[in-house]
Amino acid sequence: MKSIMVTGASTGIGRATVTDLLAAGYHVWAAVRTESDEAALREAGASVLRMDLTDADSIKAAGETVRAAGPLHGLVNNAGVATPGPLEYLPIELFRHQIEVNLVGQLAVTQAMLPALRAALEEGGGARIVMVGSVSGRIAGPMLGAYSSSKFGLTGLTDSLRAELAPSGIRVALIEPGPIATPIWQRSGAEGDRIIDQLPPEGQQRYAKQISLIRAVAAQSAKRGLPPERVAKVIRHALISGRPKARYLVGPQAHVGALLSRVSFRLTRRLTAARG
Repeated sequence: MKSIMVTGASTGIGRATVTDLLAAGYHVWAAVRTESDEAALREAGASVLRMDLTDADSIKAAGETVRAAGPLHGLVNNAGVATPGPLEYLPIELFRHQIEVNLVGQLAVTQAMLPALRAALEEGGGARIVMVGSVSGRIAGPMLGAYSSSKFGLTGLTDSLRAELAPSGIRVALIEPGPIATPIWQRSGAEGDRIIDQLPPEGQQRYAKQISLIRAVAAQSAKRGLPPERVAKVIRHALISGRPKARYLVGPQAHVGALLSRVSFRLTRRLTAARG
C-alpha cells in the first residue's frame, strides 16, 4: 500500500484529499495542529501526525516518524492561512507569520519528508510532491497582499524544487485553485475584522471601499466557492498520473485569473478593484 502525507488535513481541501486518497486505497498520513482534529481522522483510517508549520521540532519529529514507518510515495503540502488587511497598516509580525506558514513551512516540511520520498524511489515506487497554491500566486488584489505574497513565493519555490528534483525522478506539481468553499474564509474574515477594527480612523476611511469589497468577496467565496472535493480529485491526479502537469488550474475563476495575469496592468488593476 502506497503512503501519502497531507498537511492541513483537519478541514477543507486537506480533509477532502485525505478522504479521497483513503477511498482510493492509499495509506494516508494526515498532519494536523491540535488534538481536537485527530479523532475523526483516525476513525476514518488515517495515521495522524501532530505538526505545526511554525514549530521546527514538530516538523522534524513528523519527518522521523514517517521515515521510520517506510517509504513515502507522495507529499501534499496543503496547510496554509490567509491574513487580510491593508499592507500600509498590517502589523509586520502578522505579515511574517503569513510567510512563515505559507512559504517557509512548505519548504521545511518538504525537507523533512524528502528522505522518505527518496526511499520510495529506491524501491521503485516513484515519488511526487504536490504544492497547493492559489490563483492568488498569479494575480494580486487589495487587502490580501500578505497572502498573495506568500503564494507568489510558493510558485517560485515549487518551480525551483521541480527543476532541482527532476534528475532524481521526483516530480513536483502546483495546484492553483480559484475560490473554494472552505473554513479558511471564516477564519481569515474573523482575523481581518480584528485587524481592521484596530486601524486608525484615517486608515479605516482610506480603505473603506476596498475593505467592503473584500468582505463581500470572502462571503461569496464561502457560500459559492467550488467544493474542496473538486480540488482533491485534481490532487490525486497529480499524484498518480503517468505524465503529471507542472501546474493545475482548478475552477473557472482560476482560469480567468490566469488569463488576467497575462494582460495589461491597467486592465488588471481595473478588474481587481485596486483603486480607492
